[in-house]
Amino acid sequence: MKGVIKIIIILGLVGVLAMIRVYEYRFFYDPFMYFFERAYQSGETVNYTFDMFFNLFLRFVLNTLVSLLILWVAFRSWGIIKFSALIYAAFLTVLFPVFMYLMEKVEPGQYLAAFYVRRFLAHPLLILILLPAFYYYRLSRNIKDGERIS
Repeated sequence: MKGVIKIIIILGLVGVLAMIRVYEYRFFYDPFMYFFERAYQSGETVNYTFDMFFNLFLRFVLNTLVSLLILWVAFRSWGIIKFSALIYAAFLTVLFPVFMYLMEKVEPGQYLAAFYVRRFLAHPLLILILLPAFYYYRLSRNIKDGERIS
């Protein structure tokens, strides 16, 4: 029964991630969404404001917190949470300045790299890598819930 409850909670948290995505237009002021959907093809430019980058940062933080919660429910290991938090922090530290640079310096029509960097920041893609990686690690090491990972 414990496994079934875990799966239900994880599915509920995945639903929270989905709701963040579904309501992105309502709760997150992000002209980059419109820009990458239509405007860049016609040569339009975006006037950058602090709010645009802040909302992308906020969305990254929300997705990260829910993703870390999913990992906690799945594995109950502080080692996994700390390691994952470091990975998320490294992604933010590297990708956020790269995205800002690409949006500011790249020529119109050459925004594909910026589009994919933004995708890593705005969508919870890392959980799709971390969840199976930690699951495989635990299976290969035969580690139970709550045991320390060295």
